[in-house]
Amino acid sequence: MTAASDPVLGLASAHVSTHVLDTRLGRPAADVPVRLDAYLDDTWRPVAEGATDADGRWSAPSGGRPADGAGPATYRLRFGTGPYFAGLGVATFYPEVSVIFTIADPGDRHHVPLLLSPFGYSTYRGS
Repeated sequence: MTAASDPVLGLASAHVSTHVLDTRLGRPAADVPVRLDAYLDDTWRPVAEGATDADGRWSAPSGGRPADGAGPATYRLRFGTGPYFAGLGVATFYPEVSVIFTIADPGDRHHVPLLLSPFGYSTYRGS
């Protein structure tokens, strides 16, 4: 789903981006599958998906929270680390990494970097 707003989910725009760095190689991780999901009505629903670019970056073309603005909303970035490492011929312990976070203000920028290796990962709220 790549639309700027999804009428089924009723989402308003917010800026969600990521930057994936392969710490094993010391460089950006290109072509990592990424999906942004929203937690609505007690279930995860897809909002946007794609893959990181040559610089390891990806931005969701849509995101946000329920359009009625009723409080914060919870989101999940899912990273396809298994396919990424398989493409490099490297075994990994984590075939997928999920990062769950809350968007309290859809007007804010939400940057969620991922530092990745075959046997570990780290994340934080970036700027």
